[in-house]
Order: sequence, then structure tokens, then C-alpha cells
Amino acid sequence: MNDPTVRTNSFTIGKLARRTGLKIETIRYYERLELLPPPRRTSSGYRHYTEDDVKRLHFIALAKRHGFSLKEIRELLELRVDPQTTCADVRQRALEKVATINEKLEELQRMKKALEKLIGSCRSNEPSSQCPILEAFDE
Repeated sequence: MNDPTVRTNSFTIGKLARRTGLKIETIRYYERLELLPPPRRTSSGYRHYTEDDVKRLHFIALAKRHGFSLKEIRELLELRVDPQTTCADVRQRALEKVATINEKLEELQRMKKALEKLIGSCRSNEPSSQCPILEAFDE
């Protein structure tokens, strides 16, 4: 690795994957989506990444765990570098995400209650052709 085009504090995609817990395919996907900037390449074409890439991938992964879509994460990353953005702008995005999560939770509760009602009407010894659960899905 005596290539002068790559700094000594850089590393390969394999090491980046191990450091972030992401799969190599995921990292390449994020590159294609331009969530991760194009890496520097050696003269032989190998990708090399930096600590900034590790931090950015950790940001993406944590935002995903908090329910943000990749589109929303892109917007957060853009807000992060926009000098006109305030914390209130970011807070508004987070509030919108909480509202979306609450809507999904309410829908899941409705689905659970409906399924529990169907389960309650099920008579285990009946043939499946007379199963109220399957019949309900035919309606």
C-alpha cells in the first residue's frame, strides 16, 4: 500500500464494514445513493475510506434505528451542512417522525385487536375449510 494517492489513515471497504457492522453491499448501496461520498481510490482502483466515513455510516445506521428512511436521512445530512439550518428545523423533522410512528402504532393496535377477535372465534377442532380466520380473509 505504497500508493501516494491514499493517506495512511485510510482503510479498505472490508475494514470499514467490520468497524461499522454493515455489510459491504450495504456500504456500496449507500455510495450509489450518494449517502456516502465517493471514496478515494488507489491507482489500482481499490476504495479507501476514512474516519469521517465511519462516523457518517454510524449516523446513517443510528438514524435508521430511530425510524428514519434513507430519503429522510439524506435530508438530515443535508440539513447538517446547511448554514441556514437551525436546531428547530431538525427538531421539526424529529417531531414529524414521532407523529408517523404514533400513526403506525395505532394501526398496529387496530390490527392486533382485529386478529385477536378472529382468534377468539376460532374453534380448534373444526376443519380448516370452516376456519373463521380464513373465512374472514376471503371477505
